[in-house]
Amino acid sequence: MVRALPAALALVLLVAGCATASDPAAPEGSEPATTAVVASDPPAVEVTELLTGLDKPWDVAVAPDGTILTGQRSGGFVARRPDGSVTEPSADLSDLRVRSETGLMGLALDPGFADNRKLYTCQGYERDDTRDVRVLSWNVNEDWTALTRTGVVLSGLPSTGGRHAGCRILPAPDGTLFVGTGDATLPTVPQDPGSLGGKVLHIDTDGSPAAGNPDPASPVYTLGHRNVQGLSFRPGSGQLYSVEQGTHLDDEVNRLVPAGNYGWRPDLEPGRYIEAAPMTDPDRVPGAIPAVWSSGYPTLATASGSFLLGPGWGEWSGALAVGTQQGAKILLLGLTPDGLGVERQASLLEGQYGRIRTVSGQPDGTLLVTTDNGGDDVVLRLTPRP
Repeated sequence: MVRALPAALALVLLVAGCATASDPAAPEGSEPATTAVVASDPPAVEVTELLTGLDKPWDVAVAPDGTILTGQRSGGFVARRPDGSVTEPSADLSDLRVRSETGLMGLALDPGFADNRKLYTCQGYERDDTRDVRVLSWNVNEDWTALTRTGVVLSGLPSTGGRHAGCRILPAPDGTLFVGTGDATLPTVPQDPGSLGGKVLHIDTDGSPAAGNPDPASPVYTLGHRNVQGLSFRPGSGQLYSVEQGTHLDDEVNRLVPAGNYGWRPDLEPGRYIEAAPMTDPDRVPGAIPAVWSSGYPTLATASGSFLLGPGWGEWSGALAVGTQQGAKILLLGLTPDGLGVERQASLLEGQYGRIRTVSGQPDGTLLVTTDNGGDDVVLRLTPRP
């Protein structure tokens, strides 16, 4: 199914989401943040429904042969071949833990996929008395009918009741992997360098710490995060950005630097996880790095981030697209030249497809999108049309 839709331009920083039922009410005097728009509307987009009838497809990847692969959070993979045929590759998911926000989450193809057929996934894990979140490696057969597990890349990412599980995987140009994790609602985890929760990790594909990490013996690249849902490199710069879900106060986009501490410290009272803690708290976390963008109140539940590629987006080429769940739209953020702020913004698909989980900018200039409504979700392709 193909639709042509006009792109909606926000005149101010719209924050149409609302706090979740578990979050406290808005603080007295809270105001939505505002940012003036200094650019024209993004182009109209042609929307093509590539896959339908899915249940919370968490991530999406495109193979060199054009096959599109997604995984449903409740379990199971779906592949769309270049000729439009659809397969559901078999895979051993007998130890998949599906609870609350946890299940089958991020996936990424190895940069050498054309030769090695290697895939990475992130999932909730449960077997015997062990529960955690872990990164796995798989081999995909030639006709996309079977995935064979080849190993555990990384285990021990914390998991409690299933909230704040992360878990985005981003292959780097040098073949290493960045992994965004959540804090599992454990109060001391984000600031604990010995924990893998509330972090961005940098690892080799065997799970060992990547060269150049702040601590050569640790996979931890940055800390002080609440729930990292998106990771993306800014085109032409090498700058790495994270998209992070906040409380009722602030979703964030952060520019990541090695050893950076992004200020989330929810242990305002010993032993308690306080949702009302500031997302970035320089008073309690000396040197906390401020966000490039934050939502203000109410939050949008930012769930992914990817940069728009190609000239078809006009002035918006190179902007960061952010999928939002409560916001039910794709937020476009035009970054300042130094990458430390936002100078313009707009939105796509507002109110059209409900909750947006993943956005993924493609080299051909299109944007792949997955929805997160549950039961009848879709994978979309957005093509800019001047």
